[in-house]
Amino acid sequence: MDTARDLLDAERRVALRRLAALTGDFEGVVAASRDSNADDEHDPEGATIAFERSQVSALVLQVRGHLAEVEAAIQRLEDGTYGTCERCGQPIGKARLEARPAAATCIGCASALRRSPRTPPMPYRRWS
Repeated sequence: MDTARDLLDAERRVALRRLAALTGDFEGVVAASRDSNADDEHDPEGATIAFERSQVSALVLQVRGHLAEVEAAIQRLEDGTYGTCERCGQPIGKARLEARPAAATCIGCASALRRSPRTPPMPYRRWS
């Protein structure tokens, strides 16, 4: 079985490759928009290019967010807090960490966040 660090490093590599590919896609869409009519509203191609630009931008943001989660998990690993829920302080289940190595919350807290995303987090603090 791979270690947590191996899984996180693999996820980081995949995210970086995906980000590089999406950045290339975005540059292609931007180049296409320069070549098309500047009046997106009346140009049938303009709406498609604007939609593609919006889609690629959203995917780039999503991958950057995941990359930040992975890098935060690597930092928790180095700090010795990896595998501890950031909300309640309980251990994060092994199966969850194998499925989502960058998970920062246990399944209970993650479910609660999905049901009520506006609930402010109560970060767990380890008292020394």
